[in-house]
Amino acid sequence: MTDSLAELSAALLDAARRAGAEAADAIAVRDASLSIDVRSGTLEQAERSEGVEIGLRVLLGRRQACVSASDLTPRTMAEMAERAVAMAREAPEDPGAGLADPSQLATDTSAAGLELADDAAEPTPAQLEDMARAAEAAALGVPGVSSTQGASSSWGERDIHLAATNGFSAGYRRTGSSVSCVAISGEGLKMEREYHGDSRTHAADLPDPAAIGRIAGERAAAMAGPRRAKTGSYPIVFDERISASLIGHLLSAINGSAIARGASWARDLMDMPVLPDALSLTEDPHRARVAGSRPFDAEGLATRPRTIVENGILRSWTLDLATARKLGLESTANAARGSSAPPSPGLTNVTLAQGDRTRDDLLREMGTGLLVASFIGATINPNTGDYSRGASGFWVEGGEIAYPVNEITIAGHLPNMLRRLIPANDARDHLSRRVPSLLVEGMTLAGD
Repeated sequence: MTDSLAELSAALLDAARRAGAEAADAIAVRDASLSIDVRSGTLEQAERSEGVEIGLRVLLGRRQACVSASDLTPRTMAEMAERAVAMAREAPEDPGAGLADPSQLATDTSAAGLELADDAAEPTPAQLEDMARAAEAAALGVPGVSSTQGASSSWGERDIHLAATNGFSAGYRRTGSSVSCVAISGEGLKMEREYHGDSRTHAADLPDPAAIGRIAGERAAAMAGPRRAKTGSYPIVFDERISASLIGHLLSAINGSAIARGASWARDLMDMPVLPDALSLTEDPHRARVAGSRPFDAEGLATRPRTIVENGILRSWTLDLATARKLGLESTANAARGSSAPPSPGLTNVTLAQGDRTRDDLLREMGTGLLVASFIGATINPNTGDYSRGASGFWVEGGEIAYPVNEITIAGHLPNMLRRLIPANDARDHLSRRVPSLLVEGMTLAGD
């Protein structure tokens, strides 16, 4: 299929040239997926989808326009190109718009070493159903679990090919398999819902579905009979399952799009402390069998490992070509795009340096406070860094979990919170964002 995607991309570029485009890039994507949902031991839904989508970006000087379609006929491609050129003529000038210089393009575009594609046969619906059933049955077998909201198992693959009039043309394939389960404890108005799921690029790397369901059940049972915590200022541990969201707020603040607009609380923090002195934050797009990996970015630049924060000091924005040009910098090869929009900065695999203590060690150090296990909603001010989120989890007394809590709000100021992080050592290696449990001192908790 990659060859035919390459042919589609080349045909789009030819159509763009004939329509009058000065430069263009094209993307062709083939997706296939299969998902199975079960509930109460019964098949609830089976869904199969497959299709190819094409996207074209044309440039007239610094003016650009994007169009996309799923009709692959030559007539449609010609109409796409004509429409895109007409749109570009009316578009405002964008000082960052433009393709990469040929000297900037990746020369090694092979994804073989990244092991992104599982060569195993596509699973049958019956196999996925068995996996989902096993997960749900395990959840129901946990004492205290009254029911489930169902379990799911899925498989998918994506082939992508990118080509541009600057000479770039390359593609790669990735696959993914997942299992998830939602378990419920209690009855009526006292029901508590919890979840667990896992996904891998290779199906053989997935944990036993029964183990996934059991964890979902244990989480739901542990949340039975929650209380409201007392309002006050307390230390808070962000459990590993949700701690990446905290680092994600920093990553959003240093995204080139936000920095170029001046709409970020981190806009003046380059080469300034943003994390504790001992912590570094790195990106590695070349980790094998990890979903975020890729050999080149959406503008054809070679991806490479980089240091985002070095010993607490911010060292790099996340940039594509457009935001780099606006800031007078070089792209960090972080362009990402779909078929219907121009490139924008996006991350691959991020790792926060781990500590030397377990999560339980952090709880003992905390003494009295809150262990956050899940979030509901968020209010994050991107300009000031003011932070407020609905949360649930467990109240901790004397360094031990005392009881579950919900319907609470935690609040703080992101720049201050991030400077006070204390990491545990429990990050999971297969995740694209490897972030351990994190202790933050002195946050505001609103409860009773």
